[in-house]
Amino acid sequence: MAVEDNEGQKSAGSSEITGSCGVAGTGNGTGNGNDTGPGAIGDVSVSQGGLVLQDIAIFRRSELLLKIDACIRPGEVLTLMGPSGSGKSTLISAIAGFLPAAFSCTGSIFLNGMNIADLPPQQRRIGVLFQDTLLFPHFSVLENILFAIPPGSSRSDRCERALALLGDMSLAEFADRDTATLSGGQKSRVALARVIASRPRALLLDEPFSKLDAHLRDSVRQLVFDEVRRTRVPTLLVTHDPEDAESAGGLILTL
Repeated sequence: MAVEDNEGQKSAGSSEITGSCGVAGTGNGTGNGNDTGPGAIGDVSVSQGGLVLQDIAIFRRSELLLKIDACIRPGEVLTLMGPSGSGKSTLISAIAGFLPAAFSCTGSIFLNGMNIADLPPQQRRIGVLFQDTLLFPHFSVLENILFAIPPGSSRSDRCERALALLGDMSLAEFADRDTATLSGGQKSRVALARVIASRPRALLLDEPFSKLDAHLRDSVRQLVFDEVRRTRVPTLLVTHDPEDAESAGGLILTL
């Protein structure tokens, strides 16, 4: 395994992945990338907020699939790359609280200083975008976005925000459309808009741009990562595409 930044610098890893806040594993919080070990994520990182994975181990039945320590600061993106079957998507499910019954997870997941590992998914306030869009088929495009917007504002304000997001995705004219009539790329953009609309405390992206047409991919990437930085949401990106990782601009962990 390897840890790489967007300058192309790599540091060798072991069978475990260790990454600190913006740097490869540090045992003492100095961020020099030379030390790895179970102390890589300390109390200071947890108290500073963001998303911290501490001593996370994922098992398939009794087989160890993945071990990771990592910290993602608010507004930063950590990219995880690797072959299919290496545990990338399973890690996303574990963080979100949707881990399938065939898997188990140990360790701590801190979000803004709180250990959420034992919370149900709805209490974690984590936005997830899987490879499948999972749109509500009985809702229109606009209604899918409105459903995700947190309560507390008027219907007109919520509609205005939803329509603005659809405009950013070049989908404003599709607001009243049935989702079944959309192309795969259009569905992906609606799903992206819905996740952004939910104002999550952390964002998990599983190959989010893979179904977009080439001429839209760059602009949607830019929109998502600009929103991550603007709202200071810690984000984990899983991808096979080096261009996704480069656009994200953060640390890259390769299985």
